[in-house]
Amino acid sequence: MTTLFIKNMVCNRCIIVMKNELEKLGLSAISIKLGEVIFEKNITVEEKEKLDEALLELGFQIIDDKKSRIIEKIKNTIIELVHHQENEAKTNLSDILSTKLHHDYNYLSNLFSEVEGTTIEKYFIAQKIERVKELLVYDELSLSEIAFQLNYSSVAYLSNQFKKITGLTPSYFKQIKEEKRKPLDEV
Repeated sequence: MTTLFIKNMVCNRCIIVMKNELEKLGLSAISIKLGEVIFEKNITVEEKEKLDEALLELGFQIIDDKKSRIIEKIKNTIIELVHHQENEAKTNLSDILSTKLHHDYNYLSNLFSEVEGTTIEKYFIAQKIERVKELLVYDELSLSEIAFQLNYSSVAYLSNQFKKITGLTPSYFKQIKEEKRKPLDEV
């Protein structure tokens, strides 16, 4: 069995792209999750090189070093939390990351800051703001429903944070909508 960690897998569409690419290369995976592919058999060095080459063209990359894998797991955990879970229990981000990655939060925080040049908290906020933008563009939820869904303590807090990050109020953003969102791997 071989497990590969993949950089820039940030959404369910990425998983579909990965499945298609593996099929093209004749590789069989038992599990494909955000940032991780598990193969039922060991893959050869040649197969790994072909896969890496194909993935680079798609904007993905096989991660070989431990620190990069931890960073990618932090990002994928935050993306999963913000973009794919509706108002889950209000647990501290530090507790979630420590539990899921089996490392002390201070270690994770220092490593993330050192490698990414920003804090985990700022990355988390940036992801939340991108999710707010997405929900505003869909125009299906009110601002108070969005605040509730993303575990903001109040609409005012969400609005203040949104304006601080984007320079716009949520209502003004909703009016202009044009290409103000970023792909998740560029946040």
